[in-house]
Parts: sequence; C-alpha cells; structure tokens
Amino acid sequence: MKKEIVLLPGDGIGREIMESAKEVLNVIASKYDHEFIFHQHAIGGDAFDQFGTPLPKDTIEASQQADAILLGAVGGPKWDNVPANNRPEKGLLGIRKELGLFANLRPIQGFKALLHASPLKQEIIEGSDILIIRELTGGLYFGQPSERRDNGNSVVDTLAYTREEMERIVEKAFESARIRKKHLTSVDKANVLESSRLWREVVEEKSKDYPDVTVEHLLVDAAAMKLITNPSQFDVMVTENLFGDILSDEASVLTGSLGMLPSASIRSDGVGLYEPVHGSAPDIAGKGIANPLGMILSAALMLRHSFGMEEEASKIEKAVNECLEQGYHTADLNIQNGNQVGTKEMTKAVLENLTNDSISSTYV
Repeated sequence: MKKEIVLLPGDGIGREIMESAKEVLNVIASKYDHEFIFHQHAIGGDAFDQFGTPLPKDTIEASQQADAILLGAVGGPKWDNVPANNRPEKGLLGIRKELGLFANLRPIQGFKALLHASPLKQEIIEGSDILIIRELTGGLYFGQPSERRDNGNSVVDTLAYTREEMERIVEKAFESARIRKKHLTSVDKANVLESSRLWREVVEEKSKDYPDVTVEHLLVDAAAMKLITNPSQFDVMVTENLFGDILSDEASVLTGSLGMLPSASIRSDGVGLYEPVHGSAPDIAGKGIANPLGMILSAALMLRHSFGMEEEASKIEKAVNECLEQGYHTADLNIQNGNQVGTKEMTKAVLENLTNDSISSTYV
C-alpha cells in the first residue's frame, strides 16, 4: 500500500522525535510491503522564523494532498512576544481548520511498567482503556466573537452548534465503540444547557443505527468524578469541545506518563493529523534525551485510523510496551531499577522489538 505522509516537526524536540517515528514507519513499510512517502514542511515557531507565518501556504497545500499528517510539537518561550495572530499555536489551530478536522481522539491506556507513577492507586487505574472523542471545531471556542460590554464590566461568549456538527462527531464515536467494547458514554450538561439537550437528542437518534452499542448518558461533573474514582468503567467517551478539552486533559495524567500519550484529529474520510500530547519541551531540545514514544505511538494511531492497518499499529504498540517491560526509559519516565536511555537508544530498542516476531506483551 502506498501512502503520502506530511511531516511537520515544528518546534523544540519536534524534529528529534519525528525522526524516531519516521524510522519506525520505515521498518513497518519494509516488513509489511508498504510504501510511505514523506514530505517535510514547517509549522509553528519554526515556520514563523523562516516565512513570517506559523502556517505557510506550502504547508497547507501539502497537507491537503496528503493521506495523513504527523506533527511533532509547536511553541516555546522564544515566541512569547510575537503578535497573537502569529503565535506558533496559531499554526496548529489553522491546519485543523484548513483540513476540516472535527474529531479529536485521545486514547488513555496504561502501561503496566508505569502504573506505579499514576496519582491513583494501581488497583483503580489498572485495566483502564479509554478513548475520548472530542468535537473540535464548534462550541464555545468557535462561537461569535467574544466581547466585553458595559465598559468592560460584563462579557459574552457564545456556545453554538448545528445538528450536523453534532451528528458527525456522534457517528464517529459510535463507529469507534463498535470496534472496541461496544460501550459509549455521552457526556453533556443537559440539565442546564439547551445545546446539551440537543446533543442528547442526537445521541439517542443515532443509537438506533447502532443497536449493538450500549449507550450511557452522563453529566459532565459526574463524568469528571468517575474518571478519578472508576476509570476502568469507560470504553468510548464522546462530548463537545469545551467538556472534551477539560476531560481529556484530566484523563491524560491518570496513567502517570503524559509523555507516552498520542492523539489524533481526523475527519470523515479518514484523513487526520496525529501528534503526541506533550509539548515542545524547548529546555531539552537538542540534548538527545527527549522521549520519542508519544510520537511513535501517534504514528501507530495514524496507521490504525487513517490507513486501516490494525496489525501494523498493534505491532508498534507491542514493541513500545516490550521496551518498557525490559526497563528502558527516558528521563521523564519513572521505571524502578530500569535502564535510562536517550532518544536514539529508546528508538533503537523499539526497532529491535519491532523486528522480533516473538513479542507477546500487550497493554494492560
């Protein structure tokens, strides 16, 4: 299978970890007889330094022609004084808008070797495997322009959604639940917000098309509480933009390994942008100590959701888990009595396990 992939290393450690993901994908291509063609372009602060904009036209055009996009990270204190419309983060928001990426996917899955670092007791977090699906282009963040009134003494922010925007994200959630454990939790605030009442109506209507999926409705405050007290009860969670932003960040710290988490922003035809959850970490950029595993797992997510390569994606995930079980870890990870290594060494360990057909370890 031939696929065109745009690489957007971005800022900070982005270039280092992107190289790791590329090496892993090259091994997958060789092992499974695929052809991955890479095109590298600038975004974020790096793009601003080169072209005076965080999202150059060439980057947009290349991304529009790609089968998928991998993003490293954007931002850093170097650009703190750049005008707001040219901040590195504008590049990320802009590419999402240009590509129409309306669904954000955040898998929250623990590695046994790292569960001791979770803020929760191990018996609570163990066995958790959650996919949070967040609507990404509507809601409070994209309503009519916010404004201050009454000489600055009052403010107005607008939460707006169309039924179509709700339907497409809910359909994506049902489709995802169908290939997992067939359980969908829809999160809203239907006891207060009219937008949430429409959201709940849409979920109920769409549930008729997916009779094999069990649906549960939860108010957002209850969902936040249960993520802490009983995270293993969840399979797929779907919610609107603001609630999803908060809940996915809450869930991201549960496994004790923020640097391990991938994410995806996708649209209906499967084209998506994949990136690790962590930031650009400019303080360690160029030192060879960055953790590449979140980027590598983002590449695995790309194989699964954009290319339909389930076996290849699982192979990468198992190789990463095997590395941790063997004690390999970068400085940001806490593995007792392990072997601390740098970016290149960790990547090499993943590659070695990737070519070992005897891998049997899995996520927990």
